Amino acid sequence: MTGPTRLSIFPLPGALLFPGMHLPLHIFEPRYRAMVSDAMARDRRIGMIQPMSGGDTPGLYAIGCVGRIAEVEALDDGRYNLVLEGVALFRVLRELDVTTPFRQVEAELLPVIEDEALSLGRRSSLELESRRFADAQGYSVDWEAVGRLDDESLVNGIAQIAPFDTAAKQALLEATDIETRAELIIQLMQFFGRHDGEDKVTLQ
Repeated sequence: MTGPTRLSIFPLPGALLFPGMHLPLHIFEPRYRAMVSDAMARDRRIGMIQPMSGGDTPGLYAIGCVGRIAEVEALDDGRYNLVLEGVALFRVLRELDVTTPFRQVEAELLPVIEDEALSLGRRSSLELESRRFADAQGYSVDWEAVGRLDDESLVNGIAQIAPFDTAAKQALLEATDIETRAELIIQLMQFFGRHDGEDKVTLQ
């Protein structure tokens, strides 16, 4: 395992990134435009992390995901359109005292588990529950394409786009492996389905 690393962070409410997934972002605030410029000049890395509350410098959840800038479009007025590719999860060790307009942390990159796979039973249960959930919510899904996804892409893709609240999605991000993450997704979809979308999915 490598030692601590310095990360510029983007605490954007509701925008979670999972390893192997892509997250499109439109960057318009001056401090985050500066962050993108800095990242492009250095290592193209940005740490996506959830804030715990509102305000200018809210507290942070402990776990986030490092995103590598895979695509970037610099607009004439200084804004950016970019796509982040999830690289690895990280744990915040401490926030750094910096003079930059954007926040930075010292972080520990968490080990990447290669070639994770679901049991056949869990994969089947996840696909079945996903179909029920999508039908209940009126989503149109290309199930043939879904069936071709590898286990990690399927689990992390659902976790990233599912309409759960921040705490629930943070729990998915912090799951120790995709088997655990898949089981939690199933539980959340079952809960959400039973409530007919009237309540937010909330994980205490």
